[in-house]
Amino acid sequence: MARNTQLLRLPFHRKTAVWKHPTPTRGAVTTVGMFAGVGGIELGLARAGHKTNLLVEIEPGARAVLAHRFPNIALHDDVRTLRSLPKDTELLVGGFPCQDLSQAGQTRGIDGSRSGLVGEVFRLLRRKRVPWVLLENVPFMLQLSKGRAMEVVVETFESLGYKWAYRVVNSRAFGLPQRRERVLFLASRETDPRDVLFVDDAGEPEIPRDALGRLACGFYWTEGVRGLGWAVDSVPTLKGGSSVGIPSPPAIVLPSGAVVTPDIRDAERMQGFEADWTAPALSAARAGHRWKLVGNAVTVDVAEWVGRRLRAPSEAGRDAGGYPLGDCTKWPRAAWNVGSGRYAAELSSFPVCIPAPHLHDWLQFPPPPLSQKAAAGFLARTSQGSLKFPTGFLDLLREHHARMCSSTTPTPNRRSRGERAVA
Repeated sequence: MARNTQLLRLPFHRKTAVWKHPTPTRGAVTTVGMFAGVGGIELGLARAGHKTNLLVEIEPGARAVLAHRFPNIALHDDVRTLRSLPKDTELLVGGFPCQDLSQAGQTRGIDGSRSGLVGEVFRLLRRKRVPWVLLENVPFMLQLSKGRAMEVVVETFESLGYKWAYRVVNSRAFGLPQRRERVLFLASRETDPRDVLFVDDAGEPEIPRDALGRLACGFYWTEGVRGLGWAVDSVPTLKGGSSVGIPSPPAIVLPSGAVVTPDIRDAERMQGFEADWTAPALSAARAGHRWKLVGNAVTVDVAEWVGRRLRAPSEAGRDAGGYPLGDCTKWPRAAWNVGSGRYAAELSSFPVCIPAPHLHDWLQFPPPPLSQKAAAGFLARTSQGSLKFPTGFLDLLREHHARMCSSTTPTPNRRSRGERAVA
């Protein structure tokens, strides 16, 4: 399509105060949740006052959670057999499967057997053009196959008559100790989606340096050759899979030097759920499957932020500025098209910045120590590549491994709620 070459004002960061719920100026909407998982988007939207009238999810463990947590909402099992959307649908939402788009997955692209299911969204929209659509996925889709996945999505929405905007948002912005970036894509037939997604921008906070020994730091014990996922005062992204082929928690180095993994209940809290939200899955799956459900979920607080902005939009979002987009081999972290061409915007992944306790104080449940086997595997992988590690980190892992081998537990220098199990 033709690109508008008019240069807009320079991008800027709109520094906002700590997030306060805006006063609603619009009513709530009726929602259908596609690829609902364990209901992260739907729970967040409900907290903002919206109503869900249909959930679609095929995975048995996730369906068990939805049936228990949303007992009065209709539940359909397969998006491919859903003939049409309910007549009163105003917002269609979905974190469509990311296995074929993520770096942790097989990166087959938008045509993969799972991520290609977004085509079912388009099939339903062709039958009924609902006013709003909200999609969520991993940032890797912005560059996969030289940008083709994103091109398919935006081109299809444009052909269906939708205005669109998207933005990468980090769960850490909402006071949760998880460094989790996701693309939020909002399309509308009614108004400018920038009035929702681009209104708030707090700017990226500074990451403390030399944090090891002062703050808890998270990392992927399943990595060690090409990546580490190092996260200061937080954990890296909770994932439904890993490089060793299993859904698993990240590891945490506590200020004491103890190396632990978070309890599944704290992992649920890191996604904005209450503790034991996924416990109903035990009726349909093994206990370890809960990690996959949590890792594949959409952060509740992120969805709540979108839901509240849907009820309190502002034209201030149109002031974000930007520059015209040409053909993309790697899409920017924020962009839009409201009918005059495609533009990139420079916005941070922190629309708000909600303060939170330090990770080692935030943990509520005793974290088990990283197992001897897991520590040994990680240390073995670190010797297979040229990856650089924070000073002193590998020494701590070796000490932890030695303690686990001798069946002793680490003795922390000081205790916090997150360290009681290993004290």
